[in-house]
Amino acid sequence: MVLKSFVKKSVIAGVTIWLSMFSAVAQIKQLTLSINPGKTYQTIDNFGASDAWACQFVGNWPDDKKNKIADLLFSDENYADGSPKGIGLSMWRFNVGAGSAEQGKASGIRDEWRRAESFLDADDTYNWNKQAGQVWFLKAAKKRKVPQFLGFTNSPPVKYTINGKAYANRGKINIAPEHYADFASYLARVIQGVEKISKVKFNYISPVNEPQWDWSDGGQEGCPYTNAEIAGLVKAIDKTFIAGNVHSKIIIGEAGSINYLFTKGDKPGKGYQINDFFKAASPGYLGNLPSVAPAITAHSYFTTSPMTASVKARKALADSVDKISGLTFWQSEYCILGDNAGEINGSHRDLGIDAALYMASVIHTDLTVANASAWQWWTAISAYDYKDGLIYIDKNKTDGNFYTSKMLWVLGNYSRFIKPGAKRIDVSLSKADLKKPLLISAYKNKRGLAVVIVNQNSEDMDITLDTNDGKIKFTTSYTTSATDGLKAATIAKSAVVVKARSVMTLSGKFK
Repeated sequence: MVLKSFVKKSVIAGVTIWLSMFSAVAQIKQLTLSINPGKTYQTIDNFGASDAWACQFVGNWPDDKKNKIADLLFSDENYADGSPKGIGLSMWRFNVGAGSAEQGKASGIRDEWRRAESFLDADDTYNWNKQAGQVWFLKAAKKRKVPQFLGFTNSPPVKYTINGKAYANRGKINIAPEHYADFASYLARVIQGVEKISKVKFNYISPVNEPQWDWSDGGQEGCPYTNAEIAGLVKAIDKTFIAGNVHSKIIIGEAGSINYLFTKGDKPGKGYQINDFFKAASPGYLGNLPSVAPAITAHSYFTTSPMTASVKARKALADSVDKISGLTFWQSEYCILGDNAGEINGSHRDLGIDAALYMASVIHTDLTVANASAWQWWTAISAYDYKDGLIYIDKNKTDGNFYTSKMLWVLGNYSRFIKPGAKRIDVSLSKADLKKPLLISAYKNKRGLAVVIVNQNSEDMDITLDTNDGKIKFTTSYTTSATDGLKAATIAKSAVVVKARSVMTLSGKFK
């Protein structure tokens, strides 16, 4: 039985404490946390979120409100008590629209909030006044020192699609090969044009999104691809970028589920993406192209429950990535969807700690088992009744109220304190019989040390902090709970109390 193999181990990769869910709950008064900074794992590239779909409207809201929202997402500043004003995202994903918004109802996309403008007009001219609300958020992120930006497309521009729509027909690719070069030229122009109007340069371009899905229902912009079709398109983009001296790196994958990276999957020609794109012997090999980033990306949907299955899949993913020298894995989109083995349902907003704790377990497992170098949430701002937003808004194009969720602050427990270039390091906890495991990971970076502790239990945990013979000094804790959002507290002694059902980040430094 798979579970027994976890019960026998107190530590997986020196990070996660997996204990029997069937043992009696011991009333643990004190645990000891130890850190081994000499044992390192992956380097972190970024934590991010995307501007789809609401930023096209919220970017035109009154200045005071949209600036407060931008502060929540991007700011690295603190209030007087030391608590953060925002979660300090290090990556912002910009939806490069296909032009369904200009088509209106004729687009076939029923919900206008899921349509998007395009900078390219029907007469082959470019209008850089388009996507103005989204461009405002680009500028706001740049002003607040967000270091990385990515432009992603859900569909090629409608001018180049086979059916003239921003969604496909019967699950088939919606762009003919003769238009690959046109699509590539369009992306190059968008990179250059957006930089001119916003001073933001896209570090990355992601031209394909969830290529395994059919995208034929008119629910949003979308385009399916086989791996061979992706290879053809990416080769055209690489050629265009080199010729045009465009230095943005192409991100490959964006698989609808992590399983498509290392298994055949249920879609012919759309699985085994790691080998197809990054194994040198593959006909679709792209790893040698100068414009291609050495990263494979996928979305954690439909693979997060139950925990035993989640861990097994992520271990297989990490093993597959490790076989390709220099390759990293990015978890590039997630929100809570579906039933999740009965653990939590993705329907209906949850501004509270329940959804946030589930989110924390996904982040933790992606980072510590799959060795993700990046972790990116789906939509930063949501107008819908799903567990898909960090910030929720009234569905109003010109003004309205906004509401923060605990999911925002839980992501901040990672994004605010673990910056690009940080390395995950080894951490362990003294043995204990707990109803649910404490999920712990640690990172060292230029700012020093960050340790994130996820306590899913209904009891507080007293934790003694091993200072490694005085070489580590913990200074501040930041707690997200049912009542707090990254609330700061000074660590006076080498011990902390981790509140029940909370996420705490410990900040410190090496002496």
